Amino acid sequence: MIALQDCLGLCQLTEAEIDAICEHEHIPELAAAALAEYLMHSAHGPAIVRDMIRDDIRAAIAEGDGRRARQLVAAFAEFLRAHPEAALR
Repeated sequence: MIALQDCLGLCQLTEAEIDAICEHEHIPELAAAALAEYLMHSAHGPAIVRDMIRDDIRAAIAEGDGRRARQLVAAFAEFLRAHPEAALR
């Protein structure tokens, strides 16, 4: 049986980044990790993941969930540090 930690190694994302994809796509962690693996190995995938996290930040702010927004901002910053190809233009 494949575990979430195995999937994290394949998709090059942190658990916080996978959680953001779960939240954005309304899918379970393993499905989000599989989607992330696909996206991170496609031409525009890193930018798509970046946009998902950014959308989640906006949603958390709109809902008044400051704690979640701060968590997502931290995940966003880490994502951009680890994947400079996804930097905003």
